[in-house]
Amino acid sequence: MDAGEVRFIADSMLGRLATWLRILGYDTLYFRDAQDGRLVALARREGRILLTRDTQLLMRRRLCPMLFVRHDRVWEQLRQVTGELGLSMGPRLGSRCLRCNRSLAPLAKARAAGRVPEYIFRRHDVFFHCEGCGRVFWGGTHLTHMEETVRALCG
Repeated sequence: MDAGEVRFIADSMLGRLATWLRILGYDTLYFRDAQDGRLVALARREGRILLTRDTQLLMRRRLCPMLFVRHDRVWEQLRQVTGELGLSMGPRLGSRCLRCNRSLAPLAKARAAGRVPEYIFRRHDVFFHCEGCGRVFWGGTHLTHMEETVRALCG
């Protein structure tokens, strides 16, 4: 499934999974303290799949599309979600803000000056920024490491 086709909302027990789904380019909402009713309402209204570890919430499954995440560890969680839903890494790896979930926009190198460490500014030519929280991103070795981790976990 392509990152543009499926969107998620993760319950409070799945913050690290939400981050990794964002790394893959999937639109994934996460609220640290949201009540079950709010999660379900958002999932229904926005056509999102609710990812949950809450067995009480699972019993109310007819309220919205949801997937019960069986594992405690994030790597097994990611493997389960990508496997069961047929998610792919695709070209959208690193295209979302890890903090606020917004899509990243290109940022001219000149506009990155003073917003990234000088070494990074000299070494890189391509930058992106989040219009939501203002963070600046670039394709450093961390992106390669994330891609390698995802390939190892998800095949």
